Amino acid sequence: MSDSPVAPTEILARVADDIATLPADQWDACAGEANPFVSHAFLSAMEESGSVGPGTGWKSLPIIIEDRAGEIAACLPSYLKSHSQGEYIFDQQWAHAFENAGGQYYPKIQIAAPFSPVPGPRLLMRDESLALPLLRAAEQLAENNGISSVHATFVSEDQIPHFREAGWLIRTDSQFHWRNDDYENFEAFLAALSSRKRKAIRRERVKAQESVEIVHLTGDEIQSYHWDFFWEFYQDTGMRKWGQPYLTRGAFDLLQQKMADKLLLIFAMQDGIPVAGALNVIGADTLYGRYWGCTRNIPFLHFEICYYQAIDAAIARGLKTVEAGAQGSHKLARGYQPVPTWSAHYIVDPGFRSAIADYLERERRAVTADIEFLAEMGPFKKSA
Repeated sequence: MSDSPVAPTEILARVADDIATLPADQWDACAGEANPFVSHAFLSAMEESGSVGPGTGWKSLPIIIEDRAGEIAACLPSYLKSHSQGEYIFDQQWAHAFENAGGQYYPKIQIAAPFSPVPGPRLLMRDESLALPLLRAAEQLAENNGISSVHATFVSEDQIPHFREAGWLIRTDSQFHWRNDDYENFEAFLAALSSRKRKAIRRERVKAQESVEIVHLTGDEIQSYHWDFFWEFYQDTGMRKWGQPYLTRGAFDLLQQKMADKLLLIFAMQDGIPVAGALNVIGADTLYGRYWGCTRNIPFLHFEICYYQAIDAAIARGLKTVEAGAQGSHKLARGYQPVPTWSAHYIVDPGFRSAIADYLERERRAVTADIEFLAEMGPFKKSA
């Protein structure tokens, strides 16, 4: 990997054709190892599987800055979007308002990990000084091509100051995450809860497990036929939630090929056949719950597979956090606590930008109040 610096007067950004054809080692040197959703393996799997690309409304538009040796020094996982699906930060009302006023909202530029409401770095760089040039490149790309806006969704908290410095609008939302307070096991976690909540979770786990066997599979333990079962689960959930699944069947095979050691499949089995399952992705200090589905409705099995088994897996691996995806206030009673999430937005039209800024200020106050209220309603024992 080159150590050649990028001199401030020489910074030049360009748009690459896609991520898959960029050198994986150079991309990952910028992305780091903590968050698998910005890795070359994950992002290239989305492209190569056809989950991103023609007919999907997601066109790869990676912006890169190269050093003097021609190697990637900084990059943005960015996409040209013709809709707002698969983002989990909802801006459809913005689109309607802008178009009702005579503007054209789509296409827009999205800086994101596709289909993944997972907070993480969006400015991928070997040198922090390249943050502002990356953002200016995205702004210029939008302005030069008549694109309405640029949106960076689920930005890690430590990168928000870069967006603020650039003058982007900051939006606040929330998710529910489980925090590992150095628990020795699940029972130690339960001991931190109020008696009533502790008993309720124990009852749910007993009921969920009474007719199934739970198995955890990772790495080479996962075989192609496991993905066949999981694809059936995923399609069922996708059709009910989104109208059609975002990922293709081939995406799961490619993820297996490229990052099998980062994948954890949790299955519920009856007579040796999977009847429900959840896919998790293992990060440096976080377990990310991604997709769930089932072919049989078993009481409390969703909570068991997606939340309690994920906690078991995180404790066993010494991970600090479980992130169980977007929305879901029902997670609160199961030990998942409300936390803020952030996105950043560059709006080209000054009048529209002003209206959005006013909306975001009011929304931010409401989200903050909601997080504070929900935190008070959590299942943990109250301090004396």
